[in-house]
Amino acid sequence: MGASPIPFLRYLRPPPSDGGAAGARLLSAFRAQVLADYVRWPLWLPAALAAGIGLYFALPFEPPLWSAFATAGITLIAATFSVATQRSALHIGLALVAAASLGFAAAKVRTEQVRAPILARPVGPVGIDARVIASERRGNGSRMVLQPVRIGHLKAEDAPALIRVSVRARSAVPAPGSWLHVTAVLMPPPAPAMPGDYDFGRGAYYQQIGAVGYLYGRPKPIAPRRADSWTEALGAGLERLRGRMTARVRSIIPGDEGAVAAALITGERADIDRDIQNDFRDSGLMHVLSISGLHLALAGGFFFWTIRALLALFPSIVLRYPVKKWAAFAALAGATFYLLVSGCEAPAVRSYIMLAMMFTAVLVDRPAFSMRAVALAATIILLFAPESLIEPGFEMSFAAVIGLIALAEWEQARRAAKQGETRRTIWARIRRYVVGIVLTSIVAGLATAPIAIFHFDRASQYGLISNLLALPVVGTVIMPAAAAAMVLMPFGLDEMPLIVMGKGVVVMNAIARWVAGLPGAGAVVAVWPLWCLIVVMGGGLWIAIWRRGWRWFGLAPIALGVAFASVQRPPDVLVARDVGTVAVRLANGKLALLRPASDDFAAQNWLRRDGDSRAAEDAVGTPEQGVRCDAYGCIAKARDGTLVAAPSRIDALAEDCSNANIVISAVPTRRFCKGSALVIDRFDVAHNGGYAIWLGDELRVETVEERRGRRPWTSLVTARTKRAMTVKFNTF
Repeated sequence: MGASPIPFLRYLRPPPSDGGAAGARLLSAFRAQVLADYVRWPLWLPAALAAGIGLYFALPFEPPLWSAFATAGITLIAATFSVATQRSALHIGLALVAAASLGFAAAKVRTEQVRAPILARPVGPVGIDARVIASERRGNGSRMVLQPVRIGHLKAEDAPALIRVSVRARSAVPAPGSWLHVTAVLMPPPAPAMPGDYDFGRGAYYQQIGAVGYLYGRPKPIAPRRADSWTEALGAGLERLRGRMTARVRSIIPGDEGAVAAALITGERADIDRDIQNDFRDSGLMHVLSISGLHLALAGGFFFWTIRALLALFPSIVLRYPVKKWAAFAALAGATFYLLVSGCEAPAVRSYIMLAMMFTAVLVDRPAFSMRAVALAATIILLFAPESLIEPGFEMSFAAVIGLIALAEWEQARRAAKQGETRRTIWARIRRYVVGIVLTSIVAGLATAPIAIFHFDRASQYGLISNLLALPVVGTVIMPAAAAAMVLMPFGLDEMPLIVMGKGVVVMNAIARWVAGLPGAGAVVAVWPLWCLIVVMGGGLWIAIWRRGWRWFGLAPIALGVAFASVQRPPDVLVARDVGTVAVRLANGKLALLRPASDDFAAQNWLRRDGDSRAAEDAVGTPEQGVRCDAYGCIAKARDGTLVAAPSRIDALAEDCSNANIVISAVPTRRFCKGSALVIDRFDVAHNGGYAIWLGDELRVETVEERRGRRPWTSLVTARTKRAMTVKFNTF
């Protein structure tokens, strides 16, 4: 095969063997694949980095600080030996170990960097003096993120760094940077609705939000309690600018179209009607409502093309100066401004890094490598914000862009093989454009579908149709008009571009509404196990990264993950944080609420994760289904005959404890209930969070706090939680 471009590949040559011809051929074939794809091996380093971060978040306990230094040391040692060795397997393995160790260390350092007090229990109503960090209109009220300097009599060292509060009364939305006195009820950030569900408390922790709540009355302006730092002043200025731009867009484009247009320019989605959001979600166009890579790429490309075209009108300039570089620099500045006013969400940051690499390559006369650009973008985001890995926005954004780049590389290779074909008729261009949209929609839909199912329990059945119809409108009308409006807004000349943008949004909304109205448009799908998502995404990466024939081995883990996605057995009994909301799986296999839900969010979430599209009020059990309620409580028979009782008064405890297998009581039970196999009362739920119970020969019980583990964003696990979670089931 001649001299290898990688010296260490010579160690892959098969050893001489009389009886190992098959093994020698296999090793030779493997060496050929490695040799052909050697430039792609570095693309696995971000995947290893993500694996280290994932390991950190999967731990049931918080590792000590010295673990960050230890894993950083492992990174240094592994990287050094990886560079020094010439043995291929060792070289690659040590590089991956170095990246994984670095990911673990980065996650731990980030956790310590953002560590701030979290409210341990509800407090209030309490007076608070605070600075407004961010604010937005929500229906008739508003929602604010505040930086408190005083919370009642709470000690300064126990006060959260930031709090998020809702203002129910209609009042003016305070400007970011202003100071307020408010009276509020504060609570710890919410825990998951059930074990394994999305952890809102963890997300709040990395935003340094240590409490959430709501106000009594209206906020009152007060004099500043301290001077702002330059970073605070800059952040407040950007937030105020976003608010003014949003108001300007809404003043030109009225109604629902204005709310959508504002979301596309400034990222403010709070005013979008819920029905419209549901239409976009069910039609598969929800990605359009968030400031994502698509928007930034279109805006950056529009800036570059427009500026270069304007400069080309002047021959004296275009013939004497590097106008292409000027356009690239101006487009990079425009994309930077768009990123800042849009809120710097992870998908937009990813796209910005790739755009910056592309425009920088233009400035230095170098070509840009797309897959390497996305690998670099992922590395930067994961190193500086490791928590992004477990957020759906990050996962869906990178899954889509990796799939699309792999498709572009395949198309580039296919066209290179047909160099003699020069047909460029108008119909050929139209056909290529339509086929391109179809293929990109299919690839992006397939790449993001497992993530959407895992996080949102939904699958858009007609995403191909909606994207085929809507993306041309977005790319040729909406985003160019939005970019033009942003440039012209400081001069007061943005009215016409905004009107054009509004017309495009009307068409896009109509497409979303029509597709969402098709039968089965937004199918609810039962949640996938985490390991299924991991193996499916791993298989997808294998196909996207490699270029040779061995890439199709990635179909095996994809098939495995999809095949076992529906095998996971769902829980038979669920208990919410308020104890009063309880669901039992009946003989028909569906969950039934024992009484109307007092925690509607938890009940709706249970149904959705179960693949059940019913509303919570339609899932309340009836006597015909075996659910009976009276003034003293409820009782139901599960699908295997297990009797579940949910007493609401102490008078019913004696009878329920003697007859029921499982008792879930809203009143304390320790002295009164000793006969049942499992007893859960309000003190258990207060300590352990929500419960999930699997029936069978052995009763398996999981709690929210047990699943969350001992982490900085969770409640302390008490001795009561440590009791055995598996108990022998006694048949009555």
